[in-house]
Amino acid sequence: MSYNLLKGKRGIIFGALNEMSIAWKVAERAVEEGAIITLTNTPVACRMGTISELGQKLNAEVIPADATSLEDLEMVFTKSQEMLGGKIDFVLHSIGMSPNVRKKRTYDDLDYSLLDTTLNISAISFHKMIQVAKKLDAIENGGSILALSYVAAQRSFYGYNDMADAKALLESIARSFGYIYGREKNVRINTISQSPTMTTAGSGVKGFDGLLDYADKMSPLGNASAEDCADYCIVMFSDLTRRVTMQNLFNDGGFSSMGMSLRAMNQYNKSFDEYTDSEGHIIYG
Repeated sequence: MSYNLLKGKRGIIFGALNEMSIAWKVAERAVEEGAIITLTNTPVACRMGTISELGQKLNAEVIPADATSLEDLEMVFTKSQEMLGGKIDFVLHSIGMSPNVRKKRTYDDLDYSLLDTTLNISAISFHKMIQVAKKLDAIENGGSILALSYVAAQRSFYGYNDMADAKALLESIARSFGYIYGREKNVRINTISQSPTMTTAGSGVKGFDGLLDYADKMSPLGNASAEDCADYCIVMFSDLTRRVTMQNLFNDGGFSSMGMSLRAMNQYNKSFDEYTDSEGHIIYG
């Protein structure tokens, strides 16, 4: 259902690769809500993924670019303003990759040159993106910038490796730049900490299937899907959240506030029998 929350707004979506991508779902919802957008990803991702199909579907121009390159970012913001006919109202940063994870290097045996790559792609690109946009005055007054994070920025998760460090840096950048850009241009900068989601990047994390199941059992509302995340992003892009900035917002079914749930505990028990009342109803309290 569409509410026209983004009617007349212009946006840039970084990171859509294929239908598994959260950025893909966000792009679809943004257009459904009345926005016009451009799409961008690395040249390699544009060739290997199916982003061109998404562009055709949404009547959105695809701009191949490396988000770690200042020159490429300048090109993305300049071209997007030309194509969309004005300043940008919202931007999504959905970019993350760890060569250490891909090469199965454990956290206590990192390749530091690969760590530099992880941080540059997954976090510093966010700073570069915002800095370029600000210097070009490319974001409309009151605009919204979002990046996707994960709770591993605050807690240790087996197998998440140096991506946890990248997410912590990503959230810090949102706070630090949020103050400056907010004071000067009323631009909001936030991160959304999403449930583990079966994307191309997420599936590369060791033990990801187990993490999905554990998070779902721990969360009172269950894991948030990519579609749920897209809905949240749309609200954050809209004028309904004009005073929300510098926040890390959890979209995880309540996982981040839980210590232990009955369903997770039941992994270590034979049945629910001892947790039911006289009528057989499960006692969740």
